[in-house]
Amino acid sequence: MSDKVLTIDGLETVYDALATAIDQAGPEKAQLFLVKLALLNAKALGDASLVQQQIATALLDL
Repeated sequence: MSDKVLTIDGLETVYDALATAIDQAGPEKAQLFLVKLALLNAKALGDASLVQQQIATALLDL
């Protein structure tokens, strides 16, 4: 795992970019976009176990 830490400002930047991209994809393609993004990020992260942990964490308190 990387030693890099994303700051609150960085998280806000990512959130804004993600919201804009979801809007650009539109309702009919938003789910496909999010799956593609998740798979690209999983590949970049390079740790299937960590990705599974993040999926479980994301499901909490929906």
